[in-house]
Amino acid sequence: MDLLHSWGVELAIHLQTKHSSYEGLFSFASTVADLHTAFFCFFPIWFHLRRDTGLRLVWVAVLGDWLNLVLKWVLFGERPYWWVHETRFYGAGPAPALQQFPITCETGPGSPSGHAMGAAAVWYVMVTALLSIATEKRCPPLLYKFLQISLWMLMGLIELVVCMSRVYMAAHFPHQVIAGVITGVLVAEVVSRQKWIYSASMKKYFYTTLFLTSFAVGFYLLLKALGVDLLWTLQKAQKWCVRAEWVHLDTTPFASLLRNMGTLFGLGLGLHSPLYTETKKKTTSTSFKIGCIIISLLLLQLLDGWTFSSENLETFYFLSFGKSAVALLIPTTLVPWTLRWIFKGKKEDKNL
Repeated sequence: MDLLHSWGVELAIHLQTKHSSYEGLFSFASTVADLHTAFFCFFPIWFHLRRDTGLRLVWVAVLGDWLNLVLKWVLFGERPYWWVHETRFYGAGPAPALQQFPITCETGPGSPSGHAMGAAAVWYVMVTALLSIATEKRCPPLLYKFLQISLWMLMGLIELVVCMSRVYMAAHFPHQVIAGVITGVLVAEVVSRQKWIYSASMKKYFYTTLFLTSFAVGFYLLLKALGVDLLWTLQKAQKWCVRAEWVHLDTTPFASLLRNMGTLFGLGLGLHSPLYTETKKKTTSTSFKIGCIIISLLLLQLLDGWTFSSENLETFYFLSFGKSAVALLIPTTLVPWTLRWIFKGKKEDKNL
């Protein structure tokens, strides 16, 4: 593995020295590839334009990131920014000069890449949804073929930039991002075949959230009892990150787990809320849907600005769970019901 890691470091150094002018693009790609974008940007749009695609997007993202967490705990993947300082591969010589950036010092294991895996899964869902729409609209064969090639090429280009960004930032080795892309597409394909996710009951949402959380925590406790410290990477991040403020608690495995579980639970609450049931009974116009999308996106940006201290871990994890749940309640229930209530009030005033 040391030889494979050394090749990855050489590629990272090559990108940092020969393509430093693209640092802004790589930083942007890494930021956008985070699942936060799927939940706070893509989901509100898809949910109001094509409900089933929105639901599939959340299920794929949550289950994919949960699997990514378990795989990282099993595979014990190193990260370039600390590996170069701890390996004996370079002997008595100096370690390669890898640059670090504000988003370099993630605290979890490195394999497979969560950003590459999440981006692959999310874009696979969106591309297949767009192609499905084209099929339903009886798109001419030649135009459909052009659209198919264009969309898959776009996804491939986006994935390439995301993978290059993760290597450039010294957060991952090349084989880790490749593994992430392959795993992400497989998860998206498998989950997309499950029809029950579109009509899951609140009980199923609750038990799924409980099972995924319990399994991850139980797995952690089991390995810890066997003498395996699954938080070994946090110490390495704190030791080798060039700036202490670049080590963020929200990149730890448990922070990611609770964010995703909050997202799934929030989706279940939203879909089975009496407010959503009331709104769903009535047909909605295109302008109403667009209004829901715009207001939801604005409110989610405000919610995203709410940050909290990580000094108390229990409070931090609880608030992360709650924030993620509210982020799904806003577009599914709160905004549509509020707009319906406002329009209903205006209509009654006109009748008077």
